[in-house]
Amino acid sequence: MPPPDWRVPMFESQWWFALGGGLLIGLSALLLMLFNGRVAGISGILAGALQERGGWRWLFLLGLAGGALLAFALGWASLPTLAVLPAWPWVALAGLLVGIGTRLGNGCTSGHGICGVGRLSRRSLVATLVFMTTAVLTVFVSHHLL
Repeated sequence: MPPPDWRVPMFESQWWFALGGGLLIGLSALLLMLFNGRVAGISGILAGALQERGGWRWLFLLGLAGGALLAFALGWASLPTLAVLPAWPWVALAGLLVGIGTRLGNGCTSGHGICGVGRLSRRSLVATLVFMTTAVLTVFVSHHLL
């Protein structure tokens, strides 16, 4: 007997995933701010979890990973094929550059882009404009000029 098909027909279109994911990210950021008084910046949460044992940070990260695993298990998301994954040295370099940018910008894309923009923080608006412009330019150069 084949396993049940948990896919929801109305969720077969990609824009539903984007809308639902955005709403869930915003809701989680709002709940973390309401109940803990903390900004949902993933890099800061991860750094704090690695520096101290236990606590809400590990639960937040577990929920983050668990949500992705649940989406894969229900067939709502799929892993990219090996043909579209970049070579590991490029992935390592990208991770290093993101880490440096996170330190220089005093926060990550989730902290600035979701929480900071939602609070109308000028610093976060500038940071978000900088990293989004950099992302657009990187994609343009890598896809059209290289």
